[in-house]
Amino acid sequence: MSTSDETMTLEKITLRMEHGGAVARITLDDGKGNVLDHVMMESLQQILDGMKEKPAVKLITFEGAGKHFSFGASVEEHQRDTAPAMLRAFHGLFLTLRDLAIPTLARVQGQCLGGGMELAIMCDFLFADKSARFGQPEIVLGVFAPPASIILPEKIGLQRATDLLLTGRSITAEEALSMGLLNAVADGPDALDALIDAHIAAHILPRSASSLRFATRAVRVKFNHVLGNFLPHLEQLYTGQLMATDDANEGITAFLEKRPPVWKHK
Repeated sequence: MSTSDETMTLEKITLRMEHGGAVARITLDDGKGNVLDHVMMESLQQILDGMKEKPAVKLITFEGAGKHFSFGASVEEHQRDTAPAMLRAFHGLFLTLRDLAIPTLARVQGQCLGGGMELAIMCDFLFADKSARFGQPEIVLGVFAPPASIILPEKIGLQRATDLLLTGRSITAEEALSMGLLNAVADGPDALDALIDAHIAAHILPRSASSLRFATRAVRVKFNHVLGNFLPHLEQLYTGQLMATDDANEGITAFLEKRPPVWKHK
């Protein structure tokens, strides 16, 4: 992608303002699998809050440092005592993106799982290379994915969303493209950068930043209504009911202890 005009580094996040400040390029970087823990989420929230003072920004892009986009949200922070604060912070990012109404783009390589996939599918444009793998494996841990439970049915339909959310299986970039989840798939990282650069040059840079935001609000009017009305409900379902069950806590504990879960079915 293009040479950066200005760079700001926060803990586990890098922001590069490119194209004279028209594109805000956000890189998730924890040196490993780009796990969305509370530190990374706080840095992301700080950056997104700063976008409120940048009316000339036409596009926010998200990518992962290294070979992967993100392994997802921190499993450790999904435990009963920490889950409420974690979900509030995580869901706050989605509501901030909704309110900003700045077009967003995800550049995906490698693993794009759980909360990482939720961040990617929140974006208006999704581009990936052939190494990308998408999945919502929360059900394997005995829990569910609140944002994805809302976003996926809106983007790819109830039947396909149900398949991904109830099986927890991962899909290739080609399958994600066939579902309508991606805009395009590139052969590799260089081709992916070229594809995104061409998209930005043709469809973002020539446009009015203000008009892009109005158009984003308009095209997402139903999506935003559904997200805003149902995300708090699913957050309460998760923290107030799911995390009171034996199996949800067993699933998280078993993952952290690297052993198969022993379900009590309650």
